[in-house]
Amino acid sequence: MKPVVDRDLCIGCGLCQDTCPEVFVIEDDGLAHVINESPGHELYGQVRDAADICPVEAISIVGE
Repeated sequence: MKPVVDRDLCIGCGLCQDTCPEVFVIEDDGLAHVINESPGHELYGQVRDAADICPVEAISIVGE
């Protein structure tokens, strides 16, 4: 599983960071960035929730 943020779609609302701060962070540019490109299986649910809750569908999961 590899989470990916499409920064062309991201609006920087921060829901992903709130849902899974081990994987997502809002950086100085105001957009979400992946800080853990290979999260362990124990974070799968949180990463999936972050992707599902994104209001602009900017998060995808590769290899799912």
